[in-house]
Amino acid sequence: MTMKKTPHILQFICSTGFYGAERWILALCKNTPKQDAKHSLAVTLEDNSKDLELVKQFRKDCGDAVEVPMNNRFDLAVINKLVQYIHDNNIDIIHTHGYKSDILGVIAAKKAGIPVVVTPHGFENAEDFKLRTFIWLGCQAMRFANKVVPLSPQLVKDVKGFGVKEPKLVYIQNGVDLSEVETVRDAVPRLEKTKKRIGFIGQMISRKNIKDILDIFDSLSAKRNDIELVLLGDGDDRASLEAYSTNLSSKEDMHFLGYRDDRLDYLRSFDLFVMTSTLEGIPRCLMEACAMGTPIAAYDIPGIDQLVQHNETGMLAKLGDKATLSEYWARLLDDDIFAQTCGKNAINYVNQHYAAKRMADEYLELFNDLLVCEHDK
Repeated sequence: MTMKKTPHILQFICSTGFYGAERWILALCKNTPKQDAKHSLAVTLEDNSKDLELVKQFRKDCGDAVEVPMNNRFDLAVINKLVQYIHDNNIDIIHTHGYKSDILGVIAAKKAGIPVVVTPHGFENAEDFKLRTFIWLGCQAMRFANKVVPLSPQLVKDVKGFGVKEPKLVYIQNGVDLSEVETVRDAVPRLEKTKKRIGFIGQMISRKNIKDILDIFDSLSAKRNDIELVLLGDGDDRASLEAYSTNLSSKEDMHFLGYRDDRLDYLRSFDLFVMTSTLEGIPRCLMEACAMGTPIAAYDIPGIDQLVQHNETGMLAKLGDKATLSEYWARLLDDDIFAQTCGKNAINYVNQHYAAKRMADEYLELFNDLLVCEHDK
């Protein structure tokens, strides 16, 4: 009788920080029993990606992690380095995350003769021509993957627009490891504050549309003096956003704190979690806010609407409607009973629908099915 092979999966990402996709990889790997699958990690080593938190945590909790040097923003030499690692470590499947890793990973998988799974985490509506070109190439690369597994129903629709159809296209509902959030939520609060705290956690990039957060806060701050804005995260837009904030009357109550190891302590201290994104997958930071029971106000866009139901688990305004969103901020800050109800509903909803263990089990089944198909060829 032939023993079932334990699959060895290589997670591959071109990472510049420790955001949603990176935390998602950790959630997937940590919630897959080690006897059922072995996970390794490859990340490109670039000027802006040294000493990555993802690599540290992966090595501690999940398995081997290798940093692949990249001599420029799109170094094709990475492909052969990946192929060598695949052969040396008996990798069965490569699993890619992000437009750049999709391109490089799909080519490396084809050269190495193994299946490749692409998980789109979201698309960037960037204005930069080079970035738009890379994104387009990444979307084309998906068509050559064995399986494409988007994180949300809207991303499924987006992927279909690039010509990827069933059975190559598979939907596995997103999941997140919320145990870390629950530990902080149930502990004694560590952070003190003197004002009601409005907060954001995430990348500071164009599609996050953080300028609207600054504008809404500034208009609300003009009517009251009991609020502050705390923004955690980094990204290409941070410098311009900080410069923009210096011209606002509420600048003294706006705090750009960058990436923080204690982000969950800050999240717990928020009286309101806000987002004004124009494009999303299903944001991990929003899942964490739900799990923390922090009241949420955001624009009503695909992805966010998978977590926030208006007047049930938070409040949603039409995209770009800053005046209405400002009213929702005020209500959630001032109506304690309503805000607490939304927070409790959000905890229940995210625990019921977005457990990481369920997601990991479905990915494991997908990986095993792929290997069976490869064996039967």
